[in-house]
Amino acid sequence: MFIDFFLDVFEANKKSDAIVWQERAYSYEWLTEKIGFWKQVLEENQISSGTVVMIEADYSPSSIALMLALIEQATILVPITASVAHKKDEFIETAQVETIISIDSHDDFQIKTLLVTAEHQHILALRSQRVPGLILFSSGSTGKSKAAVHDIAKLLEKFKVRRHALRAITFLLYDHIGGVNTLLYTLSNAGCVITVKDRKPDTVLSTVEKFKAELLPTSPTFINLILISEAYKRFDLSTLKTVTYGTEPMPESILVRFNQLFPHIRLLQTYGLSEIGILRSKSESSSSLWMKVGGEGFETRITDDNILEVKAHSGMLGYMNAPSPYTEDGWFHTGDRVEVKGEYIKVLGRESEIINVGGQKVYPAEVESVLLQLDYIAEAEVFSQPNALLGNIVCSKIRLTSDAEHKDKKVIKADIKRYCQQFLERFQVPAKFIFDEHEQFSLRFKKQRTL
Repeated sequence: MFIDFFLDVFEANKKSDAIVWQERAYSYEWLTEKIGFWKQVLEENQISSGTVVMIEADYSPSSIALMLALIEQATILVPITASVAHKKDEFIETAQVETIISIDSHDDFQIKTLLVTAEHQHILALRSQRVPGLILFSSGSTGKSKAAVHDIAKLLEKFKVRRHALRAITFLLYDHIGGVNTLLYTLSNAGCVITVKDRKPDTVLSTVEKFKAELLPTSPTFINLILISEAYKRFDLSTLKTVTYGTEPMPESILVRFNQLFPHIRLLQTYGLSEIGILRSKSESSSSLWMKVGGEGFETRITDDNILEVKAHSGMLGYMNAPSPYTEDGWFHTGDRVEVKGEYIKVLGRESEIINVGGQKVYPAEVESVLLQLDYIAEAEVFSQPNALLGNIVCSKIRLTSDAEHKDKKVIKADIKRYCQQFLERFQVPAKFIFDEHEQFSLRFKKQRTL
């Protein structure tokens, strides 16, 4: 019932490639049969409607078929990947997981039943309506991860409208709202889901070349890694039509450079959150950070202090372990401060990340964009430190490129300051620099703004 429209698409395209995994293609006919296999497994193991099921997996033919079978069975899915293995026990307890299905790198599976009865109000609400659910966890970089509970039936509605069939790289993770969105979009349009064995620039771009990928959904951090690694010089990217980016602010200098190198690739900024799903978006141009957001099922408004709020038909029911973030009239307060230009907005950064220097606001992404214009800086993270006189000062952690690591740091600091003073106000220029050879992003390829 819930996946009938997927199965209609699969039947009409049964000989087409649905999935590429470990350099082998699997057809839509194969995928349909695998969904049938999983339905039988679920029945044999008494995994019925309303069961809270953790899927411990990465993208694979079996994990994709399992997700669809669990949706059809109206279970409540809790996907997790190796990127959050250290939080697995926390997630099991928070989500009140009743069954765990683990799928390994060989696509073999194990099922474990836990002595738990889920009884959270959001779980009970999904059960009473006999609709499938989805529990997604926030990254939790500044504390405990929040568990957002969704009605998947509502999330699926936008995929019933047929759009372009694309060969898409599954870069965003299996347990990430962007990853789920890419997967469902690709399958509902008879595209091809192309998996990668790891997310190194060479691996991803060689996969683009070999399997003629047309869409790469990714993050600003990874686009920067493509540039600094120069992996783009080693592979043919002529089939790549669109690169989408989201999850964090994009430094404008990286966007402009990538667009100059690849004028044939459309760069599209996306906007979405675990709590509300992914909005439809349209960038002003491939080199612009201005975008329109919204689309069917979404409304947006800007508060008096320039914070974006969204009302989403597919928005979550609420958190399992935190108070409701919705306003009294049903809007989700994103915490993202934006600038407005007609129908377009530009996301400046999270309200919580803005640095107040003597009453002046500093947006980290704006400073990072200037720093990354220097060709000897591989990564830059801007953050604040308390200061008795100004309240806070701007600091930056710098990872230098390999050929600059052994140069005199005092000379480099002076050069960076001189450069920043040409493009930034005095209060925006970092007062303190820390040189660190470690990469500045998480396993989800998102900048970690913690020292």
